[in-house]
Amino acid sequence: MAELSVLLVDDEPLARRGLKQALSRHADVTVCGECRDGREAVSAITSLKPKLVLLDVQMPELDGFGVIREVGVDRMPAVIFITAYDAFAVRAFDAHAVDYLVKPFADERFDEALNRARSRLRQEEAAELGRKLAALLADSVARPASAQVQPPVEPVPSRPGEPLGRLLVKVGTRSVLVPVSDIDWIAADDYCVTLHVGDKEYVLRESLAALEAQLDSERFVRIHRSAIVNVERIRELHHDSPTETVVVLSTGQRLRVSRGRKDVLERRLGRAR
Repeated sequence: MAELSVLLVDDEPLARRGLKQALSRHADVTVCGECRDGREAVSAITSLKPKLVLLDVQMPELDGFGVIREVGVDRMPAVIFITAYDAFAVRAFDAHAVDYLVKPFADERFDEALNRARSRLRQEEAAELGRKLAALLADSVARPASAQVQPPVEPVPSRPGEPLGRLLVKVGTRSVLVPVSDIDWIAADDYCVTLHVGDKEYVLRESLAALEAQLDSERFVRIHRSAIVNVERIRELHHDSPTETVVVLSTGQRLRVSRGRKDVLERRLGRAR
């Protein structure tokens, strides 16, 4: 992967120094700037355009979530939140953060978060390449059919402001329209996602985050970094341990719910009393 430019945002100098030391073990990383507060961060993100921001949640005047609001979710780089409290985990993931680190964190946990950021960026680059290819092909409709190459998959756009209603999926030499309402669950798979529809599977060249943004948030919910489920397909929740929750779909499929997503899911379904 290309060089990873990282912006450090933390109001504590010692914390920024620790982050720099952790990043120094990674040859592909360049620290493009350091910010002491949220206002500096907004300006630096706009001017420096880093690929990744290590963003402290709690800062005076403008906190980490405020930085995202100021910059705008659509213009925000990938984010790893840094926090002293695990309670911010759910809000971090709701803000589409790549990961969050609770101070103090081990080198292994930091490296895991950084690798997730690399993976997210690769997915987004692949998705952008797919969109550009689809646009190029759309512009070439005047060429003979034998000279054209079809994109593997492409979302069928809804009217502005509406969630996706269906997806056009390339299957061999034909294209299949898959109603979004028929999807049981969606799994991240490298640079693509796999749509699970009954006993069928369809591969879509799109990042999970990009697809999630186009889905009906009332119907689909992220239960894990790598999984989205159709809430209408959820049959049961199994609490295998105080920290382990499993979703059981109507198909019998069992999917693990991450700790940071458990409360979000239960609120969506209606928490048991």
